[in-house]
Amino acid sequence: MKKLLFIWNELKATFWFIPVLIIVAALGFAYGLIYFDSINDFDPGEVGIYLFAGSPDSARSVLSVISGAMIGVAGTVFSITLVALSLASSQLGPRLLKNFMYEKINQVVLGAYISTFLYCLVVINSIRGNDDFTFVPFFSVLFALVVSVANIVLLIIFIHHISMSIQADHVISTISESLSGSVRNLFPNQLGHESEEVNKEEDETLLKSKYAYRYTIEVFKGGYLQYLDGEAFLKYAVKNKSLIELYYRPGNYLVKGLELGTIYSDVKLEEDEIDWCRKYYVTGRIRTPHQDTEYSIHQMVEIACRALSPGVNDPYTAIACIDNLTSTICYLSRVNFPSRYRYDDEDTLRLITKVLTYEGVFDASFNQIRQYGHSVPAVAVRLMDAFIVIDKFANKKQQKEVIKKHANMVLKMAEKTFEEQNDLLDLKERSKLLPEIN
Repeated sequence: MKKLLFIWNELKATFWFIPVLIIVAALGFAYGLIYFDSINDFDPGEVGIYLFAGSPDSARSVLSVISGAMIGVAGTVFSITLVALSLASSQLGPRLLKNFMYEKINQVVLGAYISTFLYCLVVINSIRGNDDFTFVPFFSVLFALVVSVANIVLLIIFIHHISMSIQADHVISTISESLSGSVRNLFPNQLGHESEEVNKEEDETLLKSKYAYRYTIEVFKGGYLQYLDGEAFLKYAVKNKSLIELYYRPGNYLVKGLELGTIYSDVKLEEDEIDWCRKYYVTGRIRTPHQDTEYSIHQMVEIACRALSPGVNDPYTAIACIDNLTSTICYLSRVNFPSRYRYDDEDTLRLITKVLTYEGVFDASFNQIRQYGHSVPAVAVRLMDAFIVIDKFANKKQQKEVIKKHANMVLKMAEKTFEEQNDLLDLKERSKLLPEIN
């Protein structure tokens, strides 16, 4: 079920899915309204002639104008989208293009104009006007007029959205919302009963040696690991009374033929039983944010690093990225990261996974920003301020050690690169607010 949900989310994220749905709905409206007009002998009357098309020729004219205008505006919308994409690619990074392409309003606008064009074609084809039979679909033409007015309003909204969407602050805010949603969905991530009994490499090796058979789970299709159903692997291990070890997590790149994991079992398994595990993970050409927390973090870091490049030199954008990353890390400081060891209800080790760690998230968030901002005192100061804020939320010794490590790296960097002594003194004064540094 979770895999189907993942596929559904991926389908909704495609650029074509929503426009296709709108087109199908428009065709349904067209045939439905034509049928409604055909079974109703409607007379517009004297007042209605100003609202409804009075003759087949006038109905064709109205629909022809609307269809021509809609397909023309659709081309304009597509051109505006391409311009926005090119600007975003050059200023913020090509990996952010997916965010612009998959925004719902862009898909709705494109689908609305194309579907209106097709709707008009279908209705025009139904109009009949000769000596033997005359048919004018009054309500169908009226609906086309109403939709065309709505599309003009939609065009204004679209232009406003595009002008906002290429602003760095808006992009950072959007990515931050996506990151926050992803983090709240993934943490805490419970897969069976957790235990801390096995936490040493020698204990893990001893447990593996108790099983008679060892089978390799081979990667059958290369690409980024997009989805991994841990619960399905756990149920599989319980069913076969085996132990499964997985070597990769979502976001890692897998090469075809690579060893994804190992099954340790006392029962001899058939080849098709091992191949069944292929249904429990998905690989693709690109990374996705559904189970990959670092994906959105890397997007934010890329914006910050580009802003700190000599050609751009925009430290305020980098500072905005640091602020949003700080919010995410503060939330992660209060959650329980899942153990890599998973047990069944009888407290038997069944699954060993590769999980995301607090230190890993911290490194992914701040290492590159520190490296690219080594000559910008404002960035170093904001990083230290971020560590001070995060330290207030951190309540575990390991988390405190991670914060201390990064704060010391910022101090060492500043001592080597800061030209103004007062900037260095300011940074050191701020670092004293971290108890671990003193």
